[in-house]
Amino acid sequence: MATEEMKIYTLAEMKDKYIGKIGNPERDEYEYELRMDVLGKMIKSARQERKLTQEQLGKLVGVQKAQISKLERSANSATIDTIIKVFRALKAEINFNVKLEDNFLKLA
Repeated sequence: MATEEMKIYTLAEMKDKYIGKIGNPERDEYEYELRMDVLGKMIKSARQERKLTQEQLGKLVGVQKAQISKLERSANSATIDTIIKVFRALKAEINFNVKLEDNFLKLA
């Protein structure tokens, strides 16, 4: 009895096939949402590591607990300024990289 070999796909191949290639608006939106979700999880993890409640972090940043909760679920509605304030309040370093053609700009 001959066995068929199962084809293995990389994550990038699956994204290309089911979401679209890089540069496609649907793929760009997916990648953006994914990054914002990861950023929210980083905020939550750093807050918990510092043993702060959402309310305590909100007071340090100058926002309501609800905004911290919203950030942790997905940071896509936050301004860069708010995100920087949150990480500063957490005494955590955050870096933003911007690529212009072949040159990188770094905002720390």
